[in-house]
Amino acid sequence: MFDPATIPTLLAYGCAFACGTLIGLERQWRQRNAGLRTNVLVALGAAAFVNLGYQTFGPDGATRIIAYVVSGIGFLGAGVILKDGTQIRGLNTAATLWCSAAVGALSGAARPLQAVLLTAFVLAGNTLLRPLVNWINRRPVSLAVTEALYAIHVTGRPSHIAELRDLIDEVLERAHYPMRGIEIETNGEHLVELVADLVPITVAEAELDAVVDELRRAPEVLSATWSAETTG
Repeated sequence: MFDPATIPTLLAYGCAFACGTLIGLERQWRQRNAGLRTNVLVALGAAAFVNLGYQTFGPDGATRIIAYVVSGIGFLGAGVILKDGTQIRGLNTAATLWCSAAVGALSGAARPLQAVLLTAFVLAGNTLLRPLVNWINRRPVSLAVTEALYAIHVTGRPSHIAELRDLIDEVLERAHYPMRGIEIETNGEHLVELVADLVPITVAEAELDAVVDELRRAPEVLSATWSAETTG
């Protein structure tokens, strides 16, 4: 016997499949971890669950299913996020999967136009914004406007560790730079390096130069420098 709900279900699956294919093609073209098939399956799965909830319990059932889709897709997205040293990769791919699930949910809730619109915006975000991202990434980093992790490096004799520690603490306190802690590293047989990590802040390079110059004038200090690493 023919089920009248078959046609709306077919339309929902077709919309999810088509939109997921468009999103997945862009990901596959760029050789991302989650490519064509993954995005299509995510969209189809979301559409199937939402469509089932809608047919079984009406709009209230679809709403409940959508809430589970939103939370459940996070586990799938976490699987494509990779940490390589200090670099984290896969965030954009995970976000794209999240959007594919949203496209599927819209399709399953019988909102194909919204699904198509969201697909267009997802593709625009992954393609049209790429030149802007590349332009920003190629610009030199200005430490004056970028929050960074700063460190003061002071080299001296092992017998002067206590004096060097007190000196660093005193100079940074006068400069109103909060310090997270000091690490002591061996630098050769007769030298030690004290590394004072500052709380992430935004400062002017000239201010850190002044701090380093003051440290260099101390008789216990053999060398002093500072370094910075952007927090991303």
